Amino acid sequence: MSIFAPLLPVFIPRHIAIIMDGNNRYGKANDLNKGEGHVAGKDALDPIVEYCLETGVEVLTVFAFSSENWQRPVTEVALLMHLLALTVNEQMPRMHKYRIRMRFIGDRSQLTADLQHLLADAEVKTAHFDAMTLVIAISYGGQWDIANAAQQLAQQVQDGQLRAEDINKTMLSQHVQLADEPAVDMLIRTGGEYRISNFLLWQSAYAELFFTQTLWPNFAAPELEAMVVEFAQRQRRFGKTSEQIETQTSQ
Repeated sequence: MSIFAPLLPVFIPRHIAIIMDGNNRYGKANDLNKGEGHVAGKDALDPIVEYCLETGVEVLTVFAFSSENWQRPVTEVALLMHLLALTVNEQMPRMHKYRIRMRFIGDRSQLTADLQHLLADAEVKTAHFDAMTLVIAISYGGQWDIANAAQQLAQQVQDGQLRAEDINKTMLSQHVQLADEPAVDMLIRTGGEYRISNFLLWQSAYAELFFTQTLWPNFAAPELEAMVVEFAQRQRRFGKTSEQIETQTSQ
């Protein structure tokens, strides 16, 4: 049970995004067979989902496979696709038990027809759940996301439905992935790297960034809780001054 939720309910992040990095290094460090680090990483997700649900986080988005990951060895890509399908099948009973909505973002055109059907079926069967939303980013890239949104707006201009001079950031934000979800409040990367690797670039414009040396298979709820506590202590100004924020808070 989280000790955080009863203490600071106002400051709980609505949307947490995680770059789950370090699976291969975990496998090497523990003398596992090739690919088994990814298997361990798959199993690390459940307690993180449970913590977010228990704490009141509305959306958890995890980076499972980037658009750049297609460049990895064919055998590793095949394993990751297999693990994704396995994860979806394993998660479905949990989604129903806890009433969690499951969504997927990314370019599905590169996925097999069977995998596309599996993802779509999971989304349909959990669409009415409202306890929390679990988003899995697969074949996703932030630059692709923004370009895709721009392409949609360009098509509307071409069709005479929109004037180019009317396009603004609000309009663009309505066409990126997860446009109907809260913006990312916390962006976490495990594995000791200090970059966001083309993940949710638009949605994380004002996210608080957290980096940890912990490899993803070792990342657990207590460490996430410590980050959430730190998040509650940070002052999010969104371009304003500290004095403005403090005045608003005291009113």
